[in-house]
Amino acid sequence: MANFDVFNGDADGVLSLVQLRLAEPREATLVTGVKRNIALLKNVDADAGDQVTVLDISAEKNIDALQSLLSKGAAVFYADHHRAPPLPEIGALEAHIDLDPNTCTALIINDLLKGEFVLWAIAAAYGDNMIASADALVAEHGVSTEDALFLKDLGILVNYNGYGAALDDLHFDPAVLFKQLVQFKSPLQLRDQDNSVYWQLKRKYDQDMAHVNALTPFSDNEVCAAFELPNQPWAKRVSGVFGNDLANAAPHRAHAVFTLNPDGNSYTVSLRAPLLNKQGAGDICSGFESGGGRAAAGGVNTLPIDQKMAFVEAVQQYYG
Repeated sequence: MANFDVFNGDADGVLSLVQLRLAEPREATLVTGVKRNIALLKNVDADAGDQVTVLDISAEKNIDALQSLLSKGAAVFYADHHRAPPLPEIGALEAHIDLDPNTCTALIINDLLKGEFVLWAIAAAYGDNMIASADALVAEHGVSTEDALFLKDLGILVNYNGYGAALDDLHFDPAVLFKQLVQFKSPLQLRDQDNSVYWQLKRKYDQDMAHVNALTPFSDNEVCAAFELPNQPWAKRVSGVFGNDLANAAPHRAHAVFTLNPDGNSYTVSLRAPLLNKQGAGDICSGFESGGGRAAAGGVNTLPIDQKMAFVEAVQQYYG
């Protein structure tokens, strides 16, 4: 029997798997990629008797491959919080799909594990910009303010590491990052090691975010603010956390971040719904080719330059 762990390369995917493998250690082939690379199940060659664990990748983008794996007799455990079509009713599928805009995959796993590794779940929730949900767990479990601030930083850093057009843009391959993090039962242990991945990522993050201070929106009103970033590695890495920062600073409006792709003719777009109205982001993005997401956040992988203002207008129309 072969095992496959398939997971998004962002904080939610990586830290969901950390929780699972601390609870249930298992040797497995790791299948992951940059955050936007979500069509991952097609890369899994599993047969009857094999176990496939799938975390934080949209069933909508993997439904054909999921059907194929189940048809071949593989057992699939699937946990996610993105848009999902009706799931196959064949084979050994254990699905935990929750589209609540205030949850994420790591919180789904935390519930299944009855809070056994809740500090990792809190870090993941912060990284996925589920601030209120993370704060609620902090209060419920009596986490100190100092520890909560560290978990928030860690989640943001792990999430930041997942953004890029290709693995070469990232500081750590998400599979490598997972292997380093899963060595620690508590994420707080990373704080005490001078050269842990936390400190390595923090130094890189501070360097990249220094570029953000010079940015101004190309479209700015009470409904939506939109920014354009250049085709630079730092821009690809900060696009997600920058969007989260914007959303947290102005929770009443939507925010879109356009990062120029290497072809010079298209953008990668990150959209954040207003935090006070967490709906519609995935639906808006799905209206454009290569787009998708969830209620609170979505994106488009390849938006032609001439559709930039059409995208902004779609956002303004939806939330206006």
